[in-house]
Amino acid sequence: MRILGLSAFYHDSAAALVVDGTLVAAAQEERFTRKKHDARFPEHAVAYCLDHAGLKLQDIDHVAFYDKPFLKFERLLETYLAFAPRGFRSFSMAIPLWLREKLFQKTLLRDELKKHAPDFDWQNKLLFGEHHQSHAASAFFPSPFEEAAVLTMDGVGEWATTSLAHGKGHDLQMLRELHFPHSIGLLYSAFTYYTGFKVNSGEYKVMGLAPYGEPRFLKTILDNLVDLKEDGTFRLDQSYFDYCTGLRMTNARFDALFGGPARTPEKLLTQREMDLAASVQAVTEEIVLRLARSVRKETGLKNLCLAGGVALNCVANGKIHREGIFDQIWVQPAAGDAGGAVGSAFAAYHGFHRQPRKLNGTLDGMAGSYLGPNYDDDAASRLKAAGAVVHELSYEQLIERTAQALADQKAVGWMHGRMEFGPRALGGRSILGDARSPSMQKMLNLKVKYRESFRPFAPAVLREDVGQYFEFEADSPYMLMVAPVRRERRRAMTAEEQALFGIDKLNVPRSDIPAVTHVDYSARIQTVHRETNAAYHDLIARFRDKTGCAVIVNTSFNVRGEPIVCTPEDAFRCFMGSEIEVLVVGNCLLLKEEQNPALRIDYKDDFELD
Repeated sequence: MRILGLSAFYHDSAAALVVDGTLVAAAQEERFTRKKHDARFPEHAVAYCLDHAGLKLQDIDHVAFYDKPFLKFERLLETYLAFAPRGFRSFSMAIPLWLREKLFQKTLLRDELKKHAPDFDWQNKLLFGEHHQSHAASAFFPSPFEEAAVLTMDGVGEWATTSLAHGKGHDLQMLRELHFPHSIGLLYSAFTYYTGFKVNSGEYKVMGLAPYGEPRFLKTILDNLVDLKEDGTFRLDQSYFDYCTGLRMTNARFDALFGGPARTPEKLLTQREMDLAASVQAVTEEIVLRLARSVRKETGLKNLCLAGGVALNCVANGKIHREGIFDQIWVQPAAGDAGGAVGSAFAAYHGFHRQPRKLNGTLDGMAGSYLGPNYDDDAASRLKAAGAVVHELSYEQLIERTAQALADQKAVGWMHGRMEFGPRALGGRSILGDARSPSMQKMLNLKVKYRESFRPFAPAVLREDVGQYFEFEADSPYMLMVAPVRRERRRAMTAEEQALFGIDKLNVPRSDIPAVTHVDYSARIQTVHRETNAAYHDLIARFRDKTGCAVIVNTSFNVRGEPIVCTPEDAFRCFMGSEIEVLVVGNCLLLKEEQNPALRIDYKDDFELD
């Protein structure tokens, strides 16, 4: 049985293909179109999934869409009616779009599918799931658990903003929900907007900025904005927000509460923004912890699955793990809306068709999230056609020379094997560096990524060695858990260093792996497993043999505002438009100094800032 799952029309469109219960392919549309968070129908992602499996659209048993547009429209209308006459301007802008396009997404989907197959029986093959059901399905069905509680937290789906489900075998039962406008995701997005970052893409910047501040607004938030109960349920005081009916996230009353207007984008960050980030992060962690405790108490289940955009808050995930609320936690790597494509496909397969679930007994069903296209076989010919000077190497030579480049503290663009699905680069499309270098974080941010210097990098560490570096002994293959660096590896700060202002603390080494140690001695860990990515594992193992260190820097292969690279041409363009010194694509190794200087480009301004 073949199920094609789709997410589209809001942000992060994607397609995923489940064949006989196995997820065989998944990709976001942005990787092909080079438009960040592309919301259009994922025609390129669909074409890739079908081509990878050697199928045509006519061979698909069902196409499953990740939410129900009519329920969203109901919520929109009821919200405007509840707040009328406020919000007329926003209403007058939203309704024409809904009436013209979004309300008739079934027709849009039919028309797009007919482009691939004019005779496709869309009337009988098109299924719609609810938004949070798709998230929950994406979390439970690919998880390694036979039974688990499933907690979904995001901005909003149709009505739900937080939901609890119980998964067992091939059954997934939705138990209870919190509804719009009371949303932990929208609360975080409100502070994302207020601190000057872009909603739906800048939330991870707020999380990265939080350790530079103090949560001095914590009490203000809990006393005024959030009525938080012991079980983690909450209500938001809407008199401070404008997201229900306005064109902004917050309003003048919010400004007055926090001492001034929102920061304008790209303006210099101050201690105030750092403290605001620390405060909303602390509130989010408290809500998530209370929810997790109440879920464990209510269900008695020992395993927890997480999905929804809030599940990408790896700091909060790490707090759940360290508190030991559940025996095991599994987070869907594409926890945001792109993952809804995976969830809708699994929900159709297991829920609609009642097909049994297959567990492999060890790993999860995401294949390390390496579900995208692989260009290794034709990398050399495509790079040469682009004008590159290429060294074609044996596998052993490739691992040896790349490991040496890392040991020499060079920035390495690494494109090997299948592309990752989800927002994180996991060793398929990554920029790599030496975690021992005190200057690596600043250099990669400013000279390679062209982004804010405070943004942290993740350590990629061999799974068998993770306990030697971090206070963490578990799997974190998707970079969705934050844990402390082991105390014996830390370097104590002097009194003068502790007195430094905010981001000035960035350049103070804090451990023997300073490039991946955040200012609070934490790190966002990726454990690397040979079973899912042998080349990446072999590279880090060879680097360990050379240096004695089993940790390298891993960040996404792109510049700021650009989607992660997909093709060899994307990789070469980024290589030639940044300060990456070495590029690996498949079995090819490229050195910057050997390339034609005429091919050097400055394309960091080609992409809209994120």
